[in-house]
Amino acid sequence: MDAFRSGWLGGVCIALLASGCATNPDRVPDPRDPLEPFNRAVYRFNSDFDKAFLQPVAKGYQAITPEPVDRGVTNFFHNIADVTSAVNNVLQFKMSRAGSDVGRLFINSTVGVLGIFDVATNVGLPSYKEDFGQTLGYWGLESGAFLMLPILGPSSMRDTIGLAGDVFTDPLINIREDKIYWSLLGLQFVDRRAQYLTAGQILEDAALDSYGFLRDAYLQRRLNLVHDGNPPSAEGQEDFWDEIDFDSNGKADQKIPAS
Repeated sequence: MDAFRSGWLGGVCIALLASGCATNPDRVPDPRDPLEPFNRAVYRFNSDFDKAFLQPVAKGYQAITPEPVDRGVTNFFHNIADVTSAVNNVLQFKMSRAGSDVGRLFINSTVGVLGIFDVATNVGLPSYKEDFGQTLGYWGLESGAFLMLPILGPSSMRDTIGLAGDVFTDPLINIREDKIYWSLLGLQFVDRRAQYLTAGQILEDAALDSYGFLRDAYLQRRLNLVHDGNPPSAEGQEDFWDEIDFDSNGKADQKIPAS
């Protein structure tokens, strides 16, 4: 990865720090979020950037892309993600899941034409998406403080550390031609944003404090993923992610009951 690829995030961070981090002094501090003033400033930046650029691009992409092509693009990037997932399942000694990931990667990369067609699911190989943040959590590292990353969105100290491993095991990082690399990275980013158009609208409509809502939903979802769907129970805790279905193509579908 060249200096430009690794340096763009730092430039955004500097701009955010220079902009100031004012927040409501009457708000009760959340112990999970000691960096809340900074995080809220980043969230405002992300929201403005999303509304000005990402949402219009994602909506345009979805409007002009035939559904089979859209699904094929999503499948292609999901297939690439199986590399990282397989590595992390091995690191967690989940060999059965790692075998499923490797099997999916082989079948979809060959019969599925570089992953454009998800043949593996049809032959009974489920998808287990693990990342290095989950692996660190599996081995006992707490999530640490919540962290809102510029452009990339919600994270935690642990998951941000894990990003280094995710990047290192991403096959795209081995592409030496910058034009190809950035084209694929841009397509992946737009495709992922398009998948969450419905979820983003739900977030805007459902919460008075969308930042707090997103933070709680993210931390709860990551806890659920680290524990493979069986996290320590917390009485009275509502699960935002239970209110959104994701179909086999990764598209969000609202299922919130009428109040």
